[in-house]
Amino acid sequence: MINRKRNVLTVVLVCVLTVTFWFGDRWVGRVSAVAKETYENIEVFTNVLAIVQKNYVDPVTTKQLIDGAITGMLNALDPHSAYLPPEMYKELQVDTRGSFGGLGIEITTRNNVLTVVSPIEDTPAYRSGVKSGDQIIKIEDEFTKDMPLVEAVKKMRGPKGTKIHITLRREGIPNLIELTLTREVIKIQSVKFRLLEKGYGYLRLTQFQERTDDDLQKALVSLEKENGGPLGGLVLDLRNNPGGLLTQAVKVADEFIDSGLVVYTDGRLENQKQKYFAHKAGSHSDFPMIVLVNGGSASASEIVAGALQDHKRALVLGTQTFGKGSVQTILPLEENAAIRLTTARYYTPNGRSIQATGITPDIVVDNSVIQAKAEGGPNFPAIREENLPRHFQHKGKPQESAPKSDEEESEEVPLLREGEVGKDPQLDRALELLKSWNVFKTVVAQNAP
Repeated sequence: MINRKRNVLTVVLVCVLTVTFWFGDRWVGRVSAVAKETYENIEVFTNVLAIVQKNYVDPVTTKQLIDGAITGMLNALDPHSAYLPPEMYKELQVDTRGSFGGLGIEITTRNNVLTVVSPIEDTPAYRSGVKSGDQIIKIEDEFTKDMPLVEAVKKMRGPKGTKIHITLRREGIPNLIELTLTREVIKIQSVKFRLLEKGYGYLRLTQFQERTDDDLQKALVSLEKENGGPLGGLVLDLRNNPGGLLTQAVKVADEFIDSGLVVYTDGRLENQKQKYFAHKAGSHSDFPMIVLVNGGSASASEIVAGALQDHKRALVLGTQTFGKGSVQTILPLEENAAIRLTTARYYTPNGRSIQATGITPDIVVDNSVIQAKAEGGPNFPAIREENLPRHFQHKGKPQESAPKSDEEESEEVPLLREGEVGKDPQLDRALELLKSWNVFKTVVAQNAP
């Protein structure tokens, strides 16, 4: 079977090499060289495949080896490209609808160790005290070093009511942390809202899912109804929001921008060069806004924050964001599998690439030192795109980084009191700025000729 596959590949590539001679000498030389290199490497691959199947200590199937090769191929590209076998592809589709069985942890790989980006609110992981920066050393009795991200997610997912044991290492704590968690159906409420006080609303987006924009519109209507009239200001909280659907990020930004570019993407192919625009219909542009961000604000969150910042529709307050400025496309394969492939970079309306740099807030306000003192815990280092192995380098006009205070050197931990007036310094500052803006506007109007 292996010999037959190798012969077929040889015939196909010989045909490719032959066809190239029908075109100009210059083009022939270039394409022939590429085809020759491809053929040589495929020949090496098929040879290795045959050797492993013949000599490995246990029998292995061609499918096992091919799946492993595909996984390794995509892992060699960047942190966000991956092979999704049928089970993982199905779970990805479920994730975007906001419901799945598991623990509620956003994870990444840092220095070949599984690391928590942030726990999702109101989930088993969040309630058990899992924190940003925690390293997952073991899942059950299996060490996770060099474990592929998709495999780790698969192990932690499972039916509601089943238990799983994980071992964590936390900076500043000498002993490992052992946790036994009970899986739940994680239903992520992507939009949370309330009136902070008369005239001032608070909207928190936890992720960008299929219905985020619809839920956002309903939340704005409810806030105005509860307020008894139009809002005088709004805080849009994107802290620890890991992102989600690009289309939903565009729709959310469109809710607050009358017109103009929201975001554009640029890749090698023409269909990867896309521009997304705002529309006047339905826009809420009649009140000042503050957008809260931190090191856990990534991808779609950065699109929204960058668009509102570039259009001068809102002030961005907090700390530097994660810096994920790449677009992943899901490409289905046969047998219900798929690959998640990085196909483009995205840019803010002013042409800023945030890849590996992030969005710099207009006003830097750090919560980490206050959090640490209040809880007696350490400050955990930020996990950002630039810390991930094989991450894309910044491409485009660089942003000017805001000067860092001593407090800003250590990034924030997800706050246990986040979103609570009087106990959340970033939110308190945002509310203070909104009130000041309205006072200033009133004074100007009174003194106008």
